[in-house]
Amino acid sequence: MSRLPRKRLGRRERNVNPIDLVAVAYMDQGEGEKLVRLRDHLTGLGVNAELRDNNTALMVHRPSGGGMPVWVFVGYGGAYYSWQSAAKRHPVDDVAGAATVLAAYVGR
Repeated sequence: MSRLPRKRLGRRERNVNPIDLVAVAYMDQGEGEKLVRLRDHLTGLGVNAELRDNNTALMVHRPSGGGMPVWVFVGYGGAYYSWQSAAKRHPVDDVAGAATVLAAYVGR
């Protein structure tokens, strides 16, 4: 038996509801799936896009190879794709429309 002191749980760990933990994990998975669908639509339009950071972000490359890529996230509670520091957004329910708008934005 070890004489080392046990790590005591902090206030956050004690107050987290297990149901909330599962809900957060499910939301993150849903956001990743939304980005996968957007990437697939962009690829169909001939736009080079790749998933990054465990499917939490989509990096969309500009076709000319010049300039910075556009980073796309799922935000606003999972309701919108957002880019350009959330100044641009499109509903996640319209994946084809979001891909078209994003392709035009990057200058396909």
